[in-house]
Amino acid sequence: MAALATRRVSEAVKRVVLFGPESTGKSRLAQRLAEHFATLWVPEFLRQFVDARLPSLPPGAPLVAEADLPAIVSGQISAEEAVAAQARRVLFCDTDPLQTAVYAQHYFGRVPEWLRTLAARRAYALRLLLDVDTLFVPDPQRDRPEFRGELFALFKSALDRSGQRYVEIRGDWNARERLAIAAVDALLAG
Repeated sequence: MAALATRRVSEAVKRVVLFGPESTGKSRLAQRLAEHFATLWVPEFLRQFVDARLPSLPPGAPLVAEADLPAIVSGQISAEEAVAAQARRVLFCDTDPLQTAVYAQHYFGRVPEWLRTLAARRAYALRLLLDVDTLFVPDPQRDRPEFRGELFALFKSALDRSGQRYVEIRGDWNARERLAIAAVDALLAG
């Protein structure tokens, strides 16, 4: 992880992270934005990671352990770097190390120092913080609908502490898309 921690995100393509709690439409919005801006998006590696192990997990077992964090973060960054090389002007990322750090704090009660360092050093052009004002859609990977408000506060606090630029996105699906497009248009214009 040391090599990842010291590498800054390339400025050639502006990277926009969809950020926030589960079931807020990050994947859907990332895909829609990529279509609108005629570019690419990076799906969440964690979802693939968990899907691969779900069939072998005993009922009630945790989906992810703290020991899995290096593989999850490394997989996400590798996917992001591979797609960034092909993106046009802007790349939409369906997570980042800071989001993983927020979840580590929530699920494990701590953030490993290597992850804290990586999250601080990996700056993005913009984060879109998605509010929890959407209907929770259950699936086998989503486990805490009752904590969405608390998680939103944790995500917002993490962004405030990071000092990185973000825009809050809320409302119905159409409003979310309009707000996100306007934020990305402003980013690309400025």
